[in-house]
Amino acid sequence: MKKIWWKEAVVYQIYPRSFKDSNRDGIGDLRGIIEKVDYIKQLGIDVIWLNPVYKSPNDDNGYDISDYYNIMEEFGTIEDLEELLKRLHENGIKLIMDLVVNHTSDEHEWFIKSKESKKSLYRDYYIWRKEKNNWHSFFGGSAWEYDSTTEEYYLHIFSKKQPDLNWENENLRKDIYKMMKFWLDKGIDGFRMDVINFISKYPGLPDDIEKEGYVSGSRYIINGPKAHEYLKEMNKEVLRKYDIFTVGETPEITPEDGVKFTHPDSEELNMIFQFDLFGIDIEGSKWNNIGFNLEKVKSTIGKWQKVIEEGGWITNFLMNHDSPRAVSRFGDDEKYREESAKMLAIFNLSLPGTSFIYQGEEIGMTNPYFDSIEDYRDIETLNYYNEAIKKMDEKTVIEKIKIMSRDNARTPMQWDNSKNAGFTEGIPWIKVNENYKNINVKQALEDKNSIFYFYKNMIKIRKEHKDLIYGRYIPLEYDKIYAYRIKGENEYLIILNWKKEEEIIDMDFSEYRLLIGNYDNKTKILKPYEGRLYQKI
Repeated sequence: MKKIWWKEAVVYQIYPRSFKDSNRDGIGDLRGIIEKVDYIKQLGIDVIWLNPVYKSPNDDNGYDISDYYNIMEEFGTIEDLEELLKRLHENGIKLIMDLVVNHTSDEHEWFIKSKESKKSLYRDYYIWRKEKNNWHSFFGGSAWEYDSTTEEYYLHIFSKKQPDLNWENENLRKDIYKMMKFWLDKGIDGFRMDVINFISKYPGLPDDIEKEGYVSGSRYIINGPKAHEYLKEMNKEVLRKYDIFTVGETPEITPEDGVKFTHPDSEELNMIFQFDLFGIDIEGSKWNNIGFNLEKVKSTIGKWQKVIEEGGWITNFLMNHDSPRAVSRFGDDEKYREESAKMLAIFNLSLPGTSFIYQGEEIGMTNPYFDSIEDYRDIETLNYYNEAIKKMDEKTVIEKIKIMSRDNARTPMQWDNSKNAGFTEGIPWIKVNENYKNINVKQALEDKNSIFYFYKNMIKIRKEHKDLIYGRYIPLEYDKIYAYRIKGENEYLIILNWKKEEEIIDMDFSEYRLLIGNYDNKTKILKPYEGRLYQKI
């Protein structure tokens, strides 16, 4: 298997709005990130993925872009971005930016001109119809919005302020490629591509089948007939001309799709995000939590590791800006918060593929569990509340939101135990998690046994033992724990007790040396949420 820098990278995702505020307006910004470059370097990070910082009216926190060439005023300036890039590169850290090209803001110049007239040169940059079909937006309600100027509907898979782009239009594609080159020529190191497998819609946009009163339209939106054609063109026109890192956000795909998107012969993307692991604790609707299922974790990991075996490449991650906190979702954020967070670190950083960490994950930040809808800011959460409150009592609705809201990941980074967790001297745009006095970076850096240093050590081990990146994943048949081997030039054994109870394991460790574990324990009795990583002698 060919060894490449982007396969070996450990990526740290930064949600700028919630990372660090430098000017007391309560909103994180680029200069705040600059202040924390040394912290990121100390952790051992190779690449930062920066969520959107482009100019935007912020209907969906920056994923509604009104100007691809400028920076949102709340975040700073182009010069601030250039300084951040310079500081990162001086410290051996690369920067990838979000590429959001399934849709724009309705305040983008293209859309403003598109809706002026049916004869506009920009009319076909978007998807217009005289009659709407029955598709629903992923944020609730119809996926179509009526515009009185031209008396037609435009498609918006997300918010009505996020009209979908029409990739059938060659001029649109050229404008997108031009924009991508602008940023790559500035020196950024690649792109994370937002819902990139949504860009090709099925011809005719037919009605979808109603399921439980909901019509997603997803089978006509996701992995459309020209998705691969467009990505091959993008690769030819832009990507292959630079030594960069590309990762596609690709919901609702199969491992077979993953190979198609990422195999070198396909000439499309380096790697993809798939979300099957995120579907383990939900059924049907995102808001119907049904609990953790270890057997599904095992089967999910196993089937996606086959993408690597077949020549493609994948990512490993436990959370992002659209999900609950990892330790709250997959671990225990109360009694065993530290233990389960460390166990999850072993899991995430011992699997072949490229590993991603989300801000705050390295100190074990948890869901905030806000009690009032007034404390939430996410458009998806608010839309869900407005619809669900018509059918359920408020307590039930809030309990569901506490578990699954995207705002769980978006509360401010907890830097210290001072006011507002050291995130801002102003009023934070969203409330700080109340547990910041006990969970924060300052405390973590002062404690050599903290989750932070465990992550740092695990990242170091991953870099020193590259078989963990390139080796073959071999699952072991144990019912009550999760155990697997990674085999390359060397062999490694990973044991995870993914529950609150102790577990006895009948396994001979005499041929192995322990590289890292979250307990000082060498017995065959695994403690709650215990994780161990061994190397064969």
